[in-house]
Amino acid sequence: MPLETTKWDATEFLNDEETIFAYIEAAFEDGDPAVITKALGNVARARGMTSIAKEAGVTREALYKALNENGDPRLSTLAGVTKALGFKLTVTPA
Repeated sequence: MPLETTKWDATEFLNDEETIFAYIEAAFEDGDPAVITKALGNVARARGMTSIAKEAGVTREALYKALNENGDPRLSTLAGVTKALGFKLTVTPA
């Protein structure tokens, strides 16, 4: 009998602020832009892409495009999304 699997969806587990913050923090600590983009996209989907796009000042379609697996968001989009998600970008010494 073959093993049945289902696709894992991170958004199912992003249901409270503490979990969301830890998830985003881990993505930024990883430092890989693809990981950061994917994490921001997952959180935006969990919170509702339409409302996040509106708060970020971009269209929903543009937000999906910027935060998809191959996305490369502009700095202005990144800043808008992080603000809309309730985060502040800061810099600390490495």
